[in-house]
Amino acid sequence: MDSTANTPQTPTTPEVPMAVSDQQNTALLDDTLAFLAAGTPTNSGPQGRSEVERWTAVLAASERPGLAKIKQELNQLGELLADSKTPAHDIAEILASLGAETAKVADDAGGDYAAPLTNLSKLLIKAGNTLSR
Repeated sequence: MDSTANTPQTPTTPEVPMAVSDQQNTALLDDTLAFLAAGTPTNSGPQGRSEVERWTAVLAASERPGLAKIKQELNQLGELLADSKTPAHDIAEILASLGAETAKVADDAGGDYAAPLTNLSKLLIKAGNTLSR
């Protein structure tokens, strides 16, 4: 093959917002709560990165106002978790901030989401506190 020839590239996946049902939102929230309740994730855990990727995709599809900071911090958390040399303190700061932002969303949430989001907020802050020690 000629070294100046274009190399085949995998086509990029277009950014198409996905439709997420209430049942899927509830299942994701339940999965994340179970994951965080089981113990503090470490920066080398692939499951932690998977949870971040799932939330990033779901929140990207949301048109709900007030999620911009959470989306930004989830992206930062994903980057930090991808590097096994990331200091735990850096991850702890993002988790604590995500917890605080989640508490704000929980205050505005209606229906069956307020209590689980409040619980998620507490678990994120707890995980951040544990990692910062």
